[in-house]
Amino acid sequence: METGLHTLNAWSYGLTGFVFAAFAIFHASGWKTSLRSRTLFFAVLSSALWGLSSLAFLLTGSARLLAYSQFSDFLRYGAWFCFLLVLLLPGDFLSSPRWNLLASIGVVLFAVGGITQAMAVFDVGFGFSPQRALMFDALAMTVFALLLLEQLWRGVSREVRWSVKPLCLGLGGAILFDLYLFSDALLLGRIDSDAFSIRGFVHALTAPLVALSTLRSKGWKRRLVLSQRAALQSASLIAVGIYLVFMSAAGYYVRFFGGEWGRAFQLALLFAALLLLCILGLSGALRARLRVLIGKHFFSYRYDYREEWLRFTSTLSAPDGSTEMGIRVIEGLADMVESPAGSLWLKDFSGRFYAQSACWNMPETSITEEAGGSLCAFMVKNGWIINLEEYRATPHRYTPLELPAWLHGVPNAWLVIPLAAGSEMIGFVILATARAAIEVDWEVNDLLKTAGRQAGAFLGQMRATEALLEVRKFDAFNRMSAFVVHDLKNIVAQLSLMLKNAERHRDKPEFQQDMLMTVEHAVERMRQLMMQLREGATPLDSPRGIDLGAVIRRIQAAKSRQGREVEVDLADKVVAKGHEDRVERVIGHVVQNALDATEQGGRVRVGMEKRGGYALVLVLDTGRGMSQEFLRERLFKPFQTTKPAGMGIGAYESFQYVHELGGKISVDSEVDVGTKISLLLPLFDVRTEVSAKEGVSA
Repeated sequence: METGLHTLNAWSYGLTGFVFAAFAIFHASGWKTSLRSRTLFFAVLSSALWGLSSLAFLLTGSARLLAYSQFSDFLRYGAWFCFLLVLLLPGDFLSSPRWNLLASIGVVLFAVGGITQAMAVFDVGFGFSPQRALMFDALAMTVFALLLLEQLWRGVSREVRWSVKPLCLGLGGAILFDLYLFSDALLLGRIDSDAFSIRGFVHALTAPLVALSTLRSKGWKRRLVLSQRAALQSASLIAVGIYLVFMSAAGYYVRFFGGEWGRAFQLALLFAALLLLCILGLSGALRARLRVLIGKHFFSYRYDYREEWLRFTSTLSAPDGSTEMGIRVIEGLADMVESPAGSLWLKDFSGRFYAQSACWNMPETSITEEAGGSLCAFMVKNGWIINLEEYRATPHRYTPLELPAWLHGVPNAWLVIPLAAGSEMIGFVILATARAAIEVDWEVNDLLKTAGRQAGAFLGQMRATEALLEVRKFDAFNRMSAFVVHDLKNIVAQLSLMLKNAERHRDKPEFQQDMLMTVEHAVERMRQLMMQLREGATPLDSPRGIDLGAVIRRIQAAKSRQGREVEVDLADKVVAKGHEDRVERVIGHVVQNALDATEQGGRVRVGMEKRGGYALVLVLDTGRGMSQEFLRERLFKPFQTTKPAGMGIGAYESFQYVHELGGKISVDSEVDVGTKISLLLPLFDVRTEVSAKEGVSA
């Protein structure tokens, strides 16, 4: 049994030493040069020295360390006397008889205690036991400490009492325990070993209460340097540590008194304790209660706003779709008030009603709420968060609100939070009752209102982005349709010209052959347009080698049949990369524009040559030309043209396609002088293309 008490003593006083040492370090991190701050630091430091010196004595059994432990205990009381007297210090202490009397008593007790300590160390009794004198002095010091605490509690104002309440409770409890211990020792002539063994635990429990008073009192520490998350984690670790120490001690005594079954009982108890610890650690309700307790009692404000805002913004900024965004909005708002479930309702695009868009741990529903109903009209007008518990208790506060029947059927419905985007309410969130009892005061209301506005802005932006994407899709479809219409216009122009000439040349075999080729070309082009509409604007096949000379000669022959002559100056054979029909359409469009801008008698010339890794196609005319303002601001933009009947699509399509191939179009023009258009198309390298295809196949 003595071995067990010795171990318990070591744990007890060691815990006291380390707890107060950590408290001293925490207090030093926010050191303030006031007298209260300095005396508190020395009181906490002396308590840490007492616990650590007692632990050292218990581990070594050294008589000198025992004397150090007793002296540090005496010094600890003196330091706490000083701190309490400083708290009681009036503005003009020289004119305060009460404070002077208390200070004098404290000085006398401390002096007598010092003398008694010296007598005990040197074993000088002068006819009485020095150890008994130490007990008398210790008992007198506990009574005087209680007197100081009583004076402090009664003397402070009601506003300050909130700050010193934890200090008075903590020190008062520990001093009452010492009063019992020393009075029992004086009456019975011995120290209660069981009570002495847990004395360290008792004094260790005062440290959190004194720390709480330190956090509440501005004059004891510079500022609060502990965040709510750190406080929650620290409190959790302390609670787990105390729980494990308690269960270890219980397991030790179960094994000690259990006889043959002691070890089995000990293992069963430890397993049950660890299982219970895991259950409690995973309990969301327990964490919620602990978070609410710490925020309510340890901090001036319930929330760490920086932490809350960073977390909420991070939650909303996650790259998910609109449905996932809805769930994240619910979770973000629910975490602020420890709610386990919720649902999001958003306004329909028609603006006539609100429907459930997302739900989290709540049942889905197809019910809708009219935008002009009592619920939505009330939130739009006032912007209030509706507390359904408060509404049921005092409905007159929400006059003229009438809750819809479906809301009464939502399980555990608690808060209705409006989501605003600018001046428009785009939705609202319904949260279920919190895991812990939370008072919905002004702080909670303000936080949820602001968070609701931010969530509404995010949801509004997401809906606007989705609408913009739809508009862009329609724009892309319309743009592709414009390209198709432009090509159809050209095909119709060819067929119209053919019908116009058929009246005069239909009996000529050459015209018939040319007519068949024109119809075949028109049918093939329309077939390609149909495939393009079905599959999109991107060509189905990959670019390949094109004989530019053959393409330019076909364009020259086609324009010649239309009665216009085009001069051609071709160099050696040049093979460019692209899609033959589209490259022919691009060059043909440029040549046709040159012919349209050039009157009869003018010249249109097409040249071709190699230039580095590109094929250069030059189209020159002596036509009307274009102004610099048109070249700079309108050319190659859709729906911009100088032709009375043009659509402004061909140049834009040509520009886009050439740049997709990796080429370039440049224009040099002067009004009434002419225009030169340069087309740079990448050359087709057979070896490079084969290597690329082999790489893709691999």
